[in-house]
Amino acid sequence: MLTALILIFVLVYAAIALEHPLRVNKSATALLGAGLLWTLYALGQGDAHLVGEQLNESLMSTAQIVFFLMGAMTIVEVVDAHNGFEVITSRIKTTKLSSLMWMVGFVSFFLSSILDNLTTTIVMVSLMKKLLDKRDDRLFFAGIIVIAANAGGAWTPIGDVTTTMLWIGGQITALEIMKGLFIPSLINLLVPLGITAWILGSRPVIAPQRDPNEESFETSAFERNLMFFMGLSILVLVPVFKTVTHLPPFMGILFGLGILWLVGDLVHRKKEDLDKQRLTLARALTRIDMSSIVFFIGILLSVAVLEHTHILSNIAGWLDKTVGRQDIIVMLIGLVSAVVDNVPLVAASMGMYSLEQYPPDSFLWEFMAYCAGTGGSILIIGSAAGVAAMGLEKIDFIWYVKKISGLALVGYFAGAIFYIIEYNLTH
Repeated sequence: MLTALILIFVLVYAAIALEHPLRVNKSATALLGAGLLWTLYALGQGDAHLVGEQLNESLMSTAQIVFFLMGAMTIVEVVDAHNGFEVITSRIKTTKLSSLMWMVGFVSFFLSSILDNLTTTIVMVSLMKKLLDKRDDRLFFAGIIVIAANAGGAWTPIGDVTTTMLWIGGQITALEIMKGLFIPSLINLLVPLGITAWILGSRPVIAPQRDPNEESFETSAFERNLMFFMGLSILVLVPVFKTVTHLPPFMGILFGLGILWLVGDLVHRKKEDLDKQRLTLARALTRIDMSSIVFFIGILLSVAVLEHTHILSNIAGWLDKTVGRQDIIVMLIGLVSAVVDNVPLVAASMGMYSLEQYPPDSFLWEFMAYCAGTGGSILIIGSAAGVAAMGLEKIDFIWYVKKISGLALVGYFAGAIFYIIEYNLTH
């Protein structure tokens, strides 16, 4: 059964990678894969009650991420409907793509350390649609945003799901992870950013022209500012909400969505029905990319089967026996996280190594946070940020491999080598 599960999983990932040549939507493939894997697992396991419990557990963790994703995407759509991003775009005066790339990279890096890599990617990729006309330029920027968001999320306990898991589990502490991983994460961004800026040279920024057939309606400066700052504040305050209430982040985003909806309806209550309709949150919900959300559900449920069958923990155990060296094992886990979701990988590693053997803030846990967080950038399906960018800009898997994967890989190894040298010098 295990061989069949691995084979199906590999075929599903291959079909997702070859979406364009096959002309089959990746969301259909992901759902088909999830259905096949769970069906085979249920028939092979023979214990309906156990499989039911495991599916409920997987569905709960998947739903939390999906609700969060839907909430964040809807908030971005509401801000966009009110032309709220003009608050930022009107202040960006650079005419060179390379200068814009540096600005976008640093904003994404620091924003994802406060928000998280997924929300940051949604916000920044949406913003690029307002700044760049050429699709090739937008794709390049989306790739750099994914690298920057994953790098920024790795050095704070709230910036990435895996660092949050390690933080809650007691493997890392907030101050130590920030001190230990800030410079390696920054190097992870600076290396690909420098190479890309050099490739772009002095190419000019080509701003998009407004489509005359596009729905056009003006919003006041008050409405633009209100929705932009409210939307951003809700996203920024989600980690604070989680810390204070100990409720999962999706609850904070849904609560914020309710507040934004209420404020929007109150602000527009005196407008004509047609104008009001265009600006409501109900309309924003119809404009979010449900296809990418469905794809996300399929991928997460597929990976959950590998977790429940202990395939991932067995791979981790085999690595421990075969390789032996901790730094190489963790770097390999980071590379594997480019293909397989980093959450179950880190969960398997947390179960494999005890806190008695490896105390909080030891080399293993800090380096794990870096490698699992940034390794996902190497392939576009390796992180939530990449999957979100893939859905928003319809990025082709093969295009990403050709244009961005090499940059992400160089940045990954540069940051990892720096961390190993730094740790050996200071300990």
